[in-house]
Amino acid sequence: MAGILLAGISIAARAVTTTANEGDRRKAQYIYLEAQALKQQGHHDAFYDLLRYAHFLDPSNTAISYYYGYCLLTMENTSRAAIERGLALMKEFVDENPGSQYEATFYSDANMMLGKHDEATSVLQRLAALNNSRTETLVRLAQAYSQSDQHDRALAILDTVEMRQGKSTELTTLKANEFFELNDTVGALNEVRSLLLTAPRNVSYNLIMSSAFDAFGMNDSTYHYLQCAQQYDPDSGITYLALARYYHERGDSARFDDQVYKALTNPNLDVDDKIDVLATYTGTLLRQGDSTQRVDNLFRVLLSQHPHEVKIHGLYSEYLVARKDYRGAAEQLQYALDIEPSNIESWKRIVVAYILNDDYDKAIEMGQRALEYNPDDMDLYSYLGPSYYQIKQYDKSIEVYKKALAVAPESDHETRSSLTGGLGDVYQAKGDSSRAVACYEEALKLDPENTSVMNNYAYFLSNSGGDLDKAERMAAVAVKENPENGTFLDTYAWVYFRKGEYVMALLYMKKAIEYADEPNWEELGHYGDILWFNDEHEAAVQQWQLALDMKPDDELLQRKVNDKQYYEE
Repeated sequence: MAGILLAGISIAARAVTTTANEGDRRKAQYIYLEAQALKQQGHHDAFYDLLRYAHFLDPSNTAISYYYGYCLLTMENTSRAAIERGLALMKEFVDENPGSQYEATFYSDANMMLGKHDEATSVLQRLAALNNSRTETLVRLAQAYSQSDQHDRALAILDTVEMRQGKSTELTTLKANEFFELNDTVGALNEVRSLLLTAPRNVSYNLIMSSAFDAFGMNDSTYHYLQCAQQYDPDSGITYLALARYYHERGDSARFDDQVYKALTNPNLDVDDKIDVLATYTGTLLRQGDSTQRVDNLFRVLLSQHPHEVKIHGLYSEYLVARKDYRGAAEQLQYALDIEPSNIESWKRIVVAYILNDDYDKAIEMGQRALEYNPDDMDLYSYLGPSYYQIKQYDKSIEVYKKALAVAPESDHETRSSLTGGLGDVYQAKGDSSRAVACYEEALKLDPENTSVMNNYAYFLSNSGGDLDKAERMAAVAVKENPENGTFLDTYAWVYFRKGEYVMALLYMKKAIEYADEPNWEELGHYGDILWFNDEHEAAVQQWQLALDMKPDDELLQRKVNDKQYYEE
């Protein structure tokens, strides 16, 4: 790593040249080969750093230029200028080596994705001329013509490919799509029909025929070919799936249910397809607010067939979370972990399920066990720190945050900002104001757009007698970026309240209550205070009472409810 840093320093110090001497050329080639080896090992940052240095040493080596350009295109948060430079560097190599299949194809794809259709098509035309036997290049060229709205040319290319390798579902689908784009209904249907005629009882061909009719809104024919497919192979789960989708799209819930059940109980349907069916089905019922009994029964049927399938337990847990049955979700995830104990996603989700169930002790237990398998996982630390915070084990929470910061990459400013902000929350709860402020300031230095830290910092300032103008500025930014976040709106309202601007406080507090799924006792308490100072005393007491119902041992709320003169003392 030291060598890479030194390389960066030397790049900054030397003037850019366009001609490399023999020594630099050899050195650049060696570094290029090392970079490729590092890429194979998954070290993408080092791959980029070495290529950048190699390109600096020998900008005339177009192979190095190509892969340096590739890096510029594929890096996160790439600017438009970097993208254009990356394409230009790749073009040098492709123009010099027009028959390079992989490099030319990737360069063409990149141009196509960026809307540079003419360049993409030109590269593929040249590649096809040099490698005319490669049908995959011709298919890509046809797709390039299609994206340029040259559908006749695309069809001509696809016809050539079909003459060479015969009919296939892929080619037929591509050709039918071109006819569809040309608004040629007859051509599209004839194309699919010609495939079906080669094997009239082929289930896949009948399903494609059905899809073609469906694309043109011809319901009777769509249904006819779906029925044909099921008739020709009644044991095919795929046909039940296709019919289920047909009924679902037309709002026929009874037949949809029937086909879903048949699909899920069909032993010949692949388990991944069954999971897709059940995911669609459960989503539909949840959106409709329908009875859960049918879904529970189907999960039981599916688990009786595939008791050791982690994905099914995972899907069931997602469904139970949506129903707010967090303990049931955790139970399903525990089954999944018993089957596959190293599955990090299952560990994360079980921790979250216990957090949602307010069972922080269990969340901590699961999180600590998960860290045994994944000691550097940032998500687990981000769950454990707040969990210890919730049960007031502040020293443990601080320990977790510090461990997380010790392993978090220095370059990952967003993660380090979130962790540092969380540490500030703990110091705030401990009453260590100076450390809390230091953490919040450091977190915002790392990520100036971290609205969660802004919100928590603003709330801290509003309660600690701090700079209320600064608190208002931060809360305003947080709300602007998250206008429907009830927590952020509550903070903004509370800052206004602390500043004595009660009308503005009430305006934002009402929005906070509106957007909060279930307002907590603290938000309801704030609402009561703000109402009181807007001379809505009866309404204020009602809100305090609701807050007290949630937290009956809170002495301050008891005084507000029982002593109506509390704020007049």
